[in-house]
Amino acid sequence: MAAVQGSIVDAKEEADIKSEPATDGFGNNHANEAGVLSASPGSSAAAGNNKPAAGAPEDQQTLLAVLQFLRKNKLSESAEILRREAGLPEEVLDPKGADSAGSGLGSGADIDGGDASALLSRVTVSAAGGAKAPTKAGEDQPDVNVVLSAYSQQGDPALYEVYYSGLKKFIESVLDCHRAELSQVFYPLFVHMYLELVYNNHEGEAKAFFEKFSGDQECYYEEDLRILSSLTKKEHMRGNETLLDFRTSKFVLRISRDSYQLLKRHLQERQNNQIWNIIQEHLYIDIFDGMPRSKSQIDAMSGSLAGEAKREANKAKVYYGLLKEPEIELPLDDEDEEAENEEGKPKKKKPKKDSTGSKSKKQDPNAPSQTRIPLPELKDSDKLDKIMYMKESTKRILVGADQLVAISFFFPSFSFFMSPLQGLTAVDVTDDSSLIAGGFADSTVRVWSVTPKKLRKVKTAADLNLIDKESDDVLERIMDDKTASESKCLYGHSGPVYGISFSPDRNYLLSCSEDATVRLWSLLTFTCLVGYKGHNYPVWDTQFSPYGYYFISGGHDRVARLWATDHHQPLRIFAGHLADVTCTRFHPNANYVATGSSDRTIRLWDVLTGNCVRIFTGHKGPIHALAFSPNGKFLASGATDGRVLLWDIGHGLMVGELKGHTECIYSLRFSRDGEILGSGSMDNTVRLWDAMKAFDDLETDDFTAATGHIHLQDNSQELLLGTYMTKSTPVVHLHFTRRNLLLAAGAYNP
Repeated sequence: MAAVQGSIVDAKEEADIKSEPATDGFGNNHANEAGVLSASPGSSAAAGNNKPAAGAPEDQQTLLAVLQFLRKNKLSESAEILRREAGLPEEVLDPKGADSAGSGLGSGADIDGGDASALLSRVTVSAAGGAKAPTKAGEDQPDVNVVLSAYSQQGDPALYEVYYSGLKKFIESVLDCHRAELSQVFYPLFVHMYLELVYNNHEGEAKAFFEKFSGDQECYYEEDLRILSSLTKKEHMRGNETLLDFRTSKFVLRISRDSYQLLKRHLQERQNNQIWNIIQEHLYIDIFDGMPRSKSQIDAMSGSLAGEAKREANKAKVYYGLLKEPEIELPLDDEDEEAENEEGKPKKKKPKKDSTGSKSKKQDPNAPSQTRIPLPELKDSDKLDKIMYMKESTKRILVGADQLVAISFFFPSFSFFMSPLQGLTAVDVTDDSSLIAGGFADSTVRVWSVTPKKLRKVKTAADLNLIDKESDDVLERIMDDKTASESKCLYGHSGPVYGISFSPDRNYLLSCSEDATVRLWSLLTFTCLVGYKGHNYPVWDTQFSPYGYYFISGGHDRVARLWATDHHQPLRIFAGHLADVTCTRFHPNANYVATGSSDRTIRLWDVLTGNCVRIFTGHKGPIHALAFSPNGKFLASGATDGRVLLWDIGHGLMVGELKGHTECIYSLRFSRDGEILGSGSMDNTVRLWDAMKAFDDLETDDFTAATGHIHLQDNSQELLLGTYMTKSTPVVHLHFTRRNLLLAAGAYNP
């Protein structure tokens, strides 16, 4: 791998410190009487040297959590100094009173009992959303008593059903235009009221409450409710990751100002303090000015573990444009070189320049600077590969609604792929479609040659010394013909392989596994070069940067890690998801990384700063497939809900919904020209969609960008160009060749 001059880890990061706006009776913040209500959890502690206010519930609970941590680690002197500076009574340091002292306070603090020194100075942790990665046994766990303390000191348990029924009756009686928006409060209120009953040992009332109102919740919360139903005792709540996530991350509701005023007035008139407290402590009300959203608009954006994304989370500037391609001179074609003029002498022609390389030098305003992040310099082999790419591009088949692509389903080495004992789990194809790799449940990785050219290893060191290194065909002579074969098997992982990725230069292969490691393999020696250890749990996906050198990984520990091939420690740790990071994808300009998660959200991360710059919600199940459009403007995502969602990266909006698949979508890929989007699913089908029509019909204006939603057309059938059935083969990977032939891969299930 080519080394990169400079380092991405040396980039300076700036922290914006904002003052707290005034709050209303619900604890929701008003910014210029519009937009967002309620600060995100822990935002009051963002100002560096501000002394905590004694009256702020969130600050008090944060202080109590810190004091408990210090006392737990026998730092009593430090704890006493902090207590005196904060003006807290001595009783807070009493172990017996620690639980009761924290009761009745505001939303929980984001506590990480891990060793901070374990993170190297090169690592940037972007803890957006207050999520914490699971910790290994024996490490310091978040104090559940502190996190759950707000559930104590509640009212009469017999009145919970009365409170909830009263609110439900009120919402069902309001005008239709407000009913859909106000109905969003049912689910978070139901969950927190149930948990309060369980925490305060009212098991009978909690069971009756759950049985009476669980059926009223939206169908896409069915799995969450199933987990919730297992929490029937206070002891069950301790150490439950799902509960801690829900408790420490405020549930986001996006409501119009008129609907919000209706709800506020009703609760004030009824003096319903029980509902008030839950909204104040556990909900984030994102208010917008304008007409209330319809039921279909709300359903399109709902379904994630923590509600919708805050509009402010999608306001950051994203440089989605492509980097300028280097100018590379194209050599003459063979037929041009052999052509002779009338006198029998070769024609003299000037070398041709690539059209993409010689475009206007005007910088795309939406593109990042060429030096925003350090990228490896082009090697001679990279330049030759780009020349081949340019030549093949001239022979590319134009595809669209009138002329669909040809599809080839790939079964390399049938006896291996069709064996039910092996279990194909991951597939990748090189950019030039010459190699294909598969990861398997038996912990092996296998590489095939798709072309007649067989795979060969480099000769041994002794044989290499005998080669004339000045010869023109030295690259051919170093290969050992005795090792030639159609496929190679790579051994090293100790668990199922869940993700693989070829480097752009086809010299390396990445693989990630249940064994919590990512391995880098040489495709010249077919041996493992490096084992990257950083994840604590299974790693679900990994991918090389479009320019090589960098790669991304995501796993069960709920974080994504950015690596460089010549560093054994990650350069960035992207923390913020509330569940497993199931899929990862680099933006075409390599400045951003998209991650999909089991928390049903997609996040876009800035590689330079480590910040989360986009949060997309709308899927109703774990996300397993991501694909950027070739121009970098759009993102497609697929999940277990069988839907393909389209996102405008610049505006931070959902702009399309493609329905048709009946099972989980495992693969998405745009054609080389961006005209067509292919989707592969566990329903044994490949579907082709008219991407150009979906994006050309898109209209966004200042209003849609301000309110954070647009009206989605139900035009899936119009955009569907074709459906291709397999006999009994779930599609796990799609790949468009440089000439726009579509390759599909999967394991046959007899």
